[in-house]
Amino acid sequence: MDASLIARLLFLRAAWRQRDHWDAAHITAHQEHALQQLRRATYAGSEFYRHHHAGLHNAPLDQLPPVTKADLMEHFDEAVTRPDLRLADLEDHLRTLSQSGGDPGLPWRGKWWAAATAGTTGRRGTFVWNRTEWATILASYARANDWAGISAGVTKPVKMALVSSRIPTHQSAVVGASLRSRTVPSLRLDVTAPLEETVAALNRFQPRLLVGYASALKPLAAEQRAGRLRIAPQGVMSASEVLSPHAAAELEAAWGSKPFDVYAATETAVIASPCTYRNRHVYEDLLIVEPVDRAGNPVTSGTTGAKLLVTVLFSRTLPLIRYEMSDAIKLNGRGCPCGRSFTVLQDIEGRIEDVLRLPGQQGTVTIHPNVFHHILDEAGYNGWQIIQEPTKLRVLLAGLAPGASEENVRNAVASALKKAGAAATEVEVHITERPERTNLGKAPFVRGLPEQK
Repeated sequence: MDASLIARLLFLRAAWRQRDHWDAAHITAHQEHALQQLRRATYAGSEFYRHHHAGLHNAPLDQLPPVTKADLMEHFDEAVTRPDLRLADLEDHLRTLSQSGGDPGLPWRGKWWAAATAGTTGRRGTFVWNRTEWATILASYARANDWAGISAGVTKPVKMALVSSRIPTHQSAVVGASLRSRTVPSLRLDVTAPLEETVAALNRFQPRLLVGYASALKPLAAEQRAGRLRIAPQGVMSASEVLSPHAAAELEAAWGSKPFDVYAATETAVIASPCTYRNRHVYEDLLIVEPVDRAGNPVTSGTTGAKLLVTVLFSRTLPLIRYEMSDAIKLNGRGCPCGRSFTVLQDIEGRIEDVLRLPGQQGTVTIHPNVFHHILDEAGYNGWQIIQEPTKLRVLLAGLAPGASEENVRNAVASALKKAGAAATEVEVHITERPERTNLGKAPFVRGLPEQK
């Protein structure tokens, strides 16, 4: 690991532990000051934001127009604050990294770290960070371990096994390669590899911390309960996919404690992570999050937003001010037995793209994955997925649980759709080895048709 990154990471972790004692007023004051600094640097260096916020440079944050991934990628060369950065050059770097299998932890041109999104929710996004920003991102992931009570040190290294994408342009790969050291020995496993290979590798490695996509952890929990997987991690962390209550219960049954459900994204790094009481706290010293409805109006605490606007307070190279994400989240005020005053993130319902839009008796109806959890969580031994096709729904069950049948599942799904207001819809049920995964190895519960614009 880069020595300067280690030094900066250790400094940030120590400084941030003091912030755990901040009250709400201190958090708000910090946000206001950090936002002023961000906007000052952004308007000085980014031609795109100067125009995007024209006439609003002194306006309150909630009056600024949101920015989408498509906006940033279309105007990337004007959005970045460094004239020597060009999107075409970054894409060439990431393409070479993918083809050569190089070390993603090494900085490009000696000073930049980059990662890309898969593009499954629209246009592929490419994001870049300087050394200071990248140290902050690494520290945000280290904080998730600290808040979970799993700290690293020279005398007690965190042996971490990560079951996710091995694609070198994925942020988890870049973070994993950057953190690799004697205090964090890591094992990266491909989520698409055969299950028996993953089990054997974990048995040899014996991780202290197991991290992975929810769709990867659920079958591993089944292997643990069956006695084929024999590990005793201090903590299990789910990230990058929605963790259902049923899956969380299966993980707890396998390893004896509730999993830690970390909320992160390529663009932002960690947004929220749980304390030892399993309450997810928003990293409000690093971000400002605004759940809003479809029209962009703020929703009240305890109400699920239709999408999320995020301002990354430490972003300078590619500023993100009111960056639009299609995640539906619910905040629930402050207060936790752990003593932290950071806002609690009560629920993550996934992305707008993770819902079905089907014909109904009175127009189009929206069907959330929650409609299917009580049916399919039990029936799909190692997970499930619904694929929407133009004329039907295809239900994939990764293994059929004892007592379940394809006919019963088909009838139950059809009945649930009818109860939710959908018109008669053809449903097919298929038993498969594993759900279909995206380019980055994720297995969303629902893969719907693109929304017509």
